Amino acid sequence: MSEHVFGPVPSRRLGRSLGVDLVPFKTCTYDCVYCQLGRTTCLTTQRKEWVPVDEVFDELAERLDTGSDYTGPDYVTLSGSGEPTLCTRIGELIDRIKRMTRVPVAVLTNGSLLWQEEVRRELAGADLVIPSLDAGSPEGFQRANRPHPDVTFERLIEGLIAFRETFSGQYWLEVFLMADASTDAEVERMAWWVERIRPDRVQLNTVTRPPAETDAVALSREELERLANRFQPAAEVIAEFHATQEKAVSPGSRQRVLTLLERRPCTLDDLAQGTGMHYNEIIKYIEYLSAQGQIQQTNVQGRTYYRAVR
Repeated sequence: MSEHVFGPVPSRRLGRSLGVDLVPFKTCTYDCVYCQLGRTTCLTTQRKEWVPVDEVFDELAERLDTGSDYTGPDYVTLSGSGEPTLCTRIGELIDRIKRMTRVPVAVLTNGSLLWQEEVRRELAGADLVIPSLDAGSPEGFQRANRPHPDVTFERLIEGLIAFRETFSGQYWLEVFLMADASTDAEVERMAWWVERIRPDRVQLNTVTRPPAETDAVALSREELERLANRFQPAAEVIAEFHATQEKAVSPGSRQRVLTLLERRPCTLDDLAQGTGMHYNEIIKYIEYLSAQGQIQQTNVQGRTYYRAVR
């Protein structure tokens, strides 16, 4: 089993995305109320080599083997189950990937550390960087992201603007909206900041998978489309309101997840340990099985459990 590299997994934005995990599960600068991976267990801004980067590169080299029957990914995506810019060797890894393959490198980040010049410099070699903006005010930022005390709204905005000034690759901004939290006034403030950040694209998202907190509630597609015109450049709605298409979901792996849930209710962590699959892959199967009515979810003492429907 590959410990740090997973997929390729289907992505609406990135096609077939080969994921790379650079931090342990739920090691992050935020504890977002909407996170599909649950609550953050290691809230930190400490930058270090959280996982052996040389091992990550070796795994990538194996997965990017270009044999005659190999269908390569559309992107190598540094994301995974935490904040990838916490890894101090992320810039070195990007450079090594670029020397090894022509597959473009994307970085999915919450943007919380872009105020640090060294982080901006390390991401300079990526082809695509997608940070996020989930609020337009310090109060909204605290409510949605529950950040580490070192990360302030002012620092977040400072970093998002500064990165635009130096980064020559594609710069997309994901704006995450939720019912109640994303009022019209808050969205107007977010749109004001987006104009100053000047991304190449703005993408609207909302809650479509089980969130860390039950009060994180999705906006409808109609509401997202109404709000999209508030942004400049005009935003596109990327929220996946429907289950992953069956052709993108491996029947064998899906059945392994379902078989476990037929035995007993499981958390996401239980499923990862029981199947040997990565959290992000399991989420795809959970999304599909939920849409088919084969499994249900329940929250017990702040933890999300899944169980098969008898």
